[in-house]
Amino acid sequence: MNAPAVRQLIVVLGDQLDRNSAAFEGFDPTLDLIWMAEVSDESTRIPVTQPRIALFLSAMRHFREELRACGWRVDYRELTSEPASLAGALEAALAQHRPQSIVMVEAGEWQLRESLRGVIKQSGTAFRELEDRHFICTHDEFAEHCKGRKQLRMEYFYREMRRRHRILLDAEGQPEGGEWNYDNENRKTFGKAGPQGLLRTTPKSFPPDALTREVISLVKVRFPTHAGQLEDFDWPVTRNDAREALDDFIENRLASFGDYQDAMWTNEPWLFHSRIAAALNVKLLDPREVITAAEEAYRQGRVPLAAAEGFIRQVLGWREYVRGIYWRMMPGYLEKNALAAEQPLPEFFWTGQTDMHCLRQAIEQTLQLGYAHHIQRLMVTGLFCLLLGVDPQAVHRWYLSVYVDAVEWVELPNTLGMSQYADGGVLASKPYVASGKYIDRMSNYCASCRYDPGESVGPSACPFTTLYWDFLLRHQESLAGNTRMALQLRNLGKLTDLQRERVREQARSLRATLRGAARSNLAS
Repeated sequence: MNAPAVRQLIVVLGDQLDRNSAAFEGFDPTLDLIWMAEVSDESTRIPVTQPRIALFLSAMRHFREELRACGWRVDYRELTSEPASLAGALEAALAQHRPQSIVMVEAGEWQLRESLRGVIKQSGTAFRELEDRHFICTHDEFAEHCKGRKQLRMEYFYREMRRRHRILLDAEGQPEGGEWNYDNENRKTFGKAGPQGLLRTTPKSFPPDALTREVISLVKVRFPTHAGQLEDFDWPVTRNDAREALDDFIENRLASFGDYQDAMWTNEPWLFHSRIAAALNVKLLDPREVITAAEEAYRQGRVPLAAAEGFIRQVLGWREYVRGIYWRMMPGYLEKNALAAEQPLPEFFWTGQTDMHCLRQAIEQTLQLGYAHHIQRLMVTGLFCLLLGVDPQAVHRWYLSVYVDAVEWVELPNTLGMSQYADGGVLASKPYVASGKYIDRMSNYCASCRYDPGESVGPSACPFTTLYWDFLLRHQESLAGNTRMALQLRNLGKLTDLQRERVREQARSLRATLRGAARSNLAS
């Protein structure tokens, strides 16, 4: 018996798990077919860690079951060896189903979008590619924002978005509380007492159901050598789970998020963070509902204005802004390396085996959970790579592989632009560099470390502090015109010639040791 003819083949990618997607408008289950595929290339092209693989596959399979429960036809290709790529799998699907037309929301990765477009064009099938309305700012709106601007800055984009969508505005259309940004109020530390007296609950856990356990078993068998652990996997992988995770954050942690969003503490991975980025990025949550929930909590008097504003700025500001930068700058953005960094990524980034306590905490947590919060990423792992001078493409590949919320449109600008300053200032107005004293101030990591954050040379010198002064020495000429670096460069000017040479020598020695270790591991 012949399969029913296919009018429209609806292509749904692994980060497009949105029942309200424009791709489903006008869907007729008697005529149309949804196509989804798991392919090995998405896990091996960059060696993705086990938690990230498990989250995507589990969320995809749960979405498949949700669609089928509605009576919708879904051609779902589970993980096999051939074809290995999404483009190859789509080519096979087109040959099998011969649809009259193809409908797809624009992919979130430039190279994937181009490869899928190529397959569709070669097939000669009619094609409608839809803009992703999950996002609040369209490509055209971002292009309009950029017109006439010599320099792009998130703050001005954020204010524009607040006005356009009337978010956290008073009756006169002015920002609530009289200020657009309360970042200065959101940099508190826990002090010596730590966060224990402040934390009410840990984030809501979502123990694996039968479908997720099946995925976990598959990942362990198919990708046994990939980094990461699955014993603690408890991420939300359905729409209902994601909504519960959002509600849990708003109710239990948002009130303190603003104060302590930059703070870190040993063996406390979650603190007051939301744990919803992965659900947002695979589109189990809509950013509008997230923003609305935070704003309503403020207006109901449940959370301070600074907390609500700080969180909304991450979703409405940074998230939308980095997506705009990604599509505006690709494909060339991927190759940016403004600081000519070429050091290999240290091998301990894949194991956590280092005597630098802050890095060991952030990396082991990342490999275990697939998660680290934004300051651990920016000012611990990212900062070390920037100061060391690691090839920014190697840093990008690591971040894309290890974090469960990593999708290239958001990860690449944050890594190359914000973290590594490889774009020369397109995304951020300055390189985010600091000595070990910053980590000491914002955490208790240094108390358990053999290195002294106040020392830049000698056997107890903190590698962050050594590399910080070396970074300024290496780049002082190119950074001299950056007014936001003026204070740091003035402090550099206080170093004597002997101090400068000792810093340079210790930094050279550290780089040589790490480069040798990386080469040794590659050779073995």
